Amino acid sequence: MPSQTELLLRLLLACLLGGFVGFERELSGQGAGFRTHILVALGSCLFTLVSAYAFSEFLTPSMLHTSFDPSRIAAQIVTGIGFLGGGAILRSGTGVRGLTTAASLWVVAAVGMAAGAGFYGAAGLSTGLSLAALWGLRRVRRRLISELRGLDMELVLQVGPDTGVQDILQALEEHAVSIQHVRIEPEGESRTVSLTLRLPPEARPEDLVATVGTLPGLRRAEWSR
Repeated sequence: MPSQTELLLRLLLACLLGGFVGFERELSGQGAGFRTHILVALGSCLFTLVSAYAFSEFLTPSMLHTSFDPSRIAAQIVTGIGFLGGGAILRSGTGVRGLTTAASLWVVAAVGMAAGAGFYGAAGLSTGLSLAALWGLRRVRRRLISELRGLDMELVLQVGPDTGVQDILQALEEHAVSIQHVRIEPEGESRTVSLTLRLPPEARPEDLVATVGTLPGLRRAEWSR
């Protein structure tokens, strides 16, 4: 049985490591951010400690040779964390958002379990690798994907009532962009048209804005990633 100080340090370490991952998600504007990741890591750590050590003092002399499985509660964390992960996944148009945040919650649960079991090196290394995948690889992924597949960007247009969506789509066809999703929001005498576009590697965003800028009735055009 670890000392109370050791138990406290494990709980604090789980909060610290989970907070690192949650802070990155917070900077990315995700709903499951700083506090959520801390609570998941803390809860996982506490469940692990309870599963491994909390029941030993209830043993009577006749139960000294009774064997317990310290992984019985920890095993339930792996399946139970799917409840929170599912809540982080949202459907947006034809795509899905939140998969990375759901995965980070899953990893943070494992980090909390590792901290609770006393595997400090594994907990720290897993946190570092998670941050490298979430933050460090973001720019590498964006550059690599944009060079091989094309970059997904959202073009937001504010147009008058006489500007048709078909006119906008025809103006973009000459740049060989792939239109992933179209959303139209009426606003009185104007409309906001949001286009999710997949730009080929050779396409330049400023050229697309210049093309739609020639449409009659266009009032505003800007990129929103």
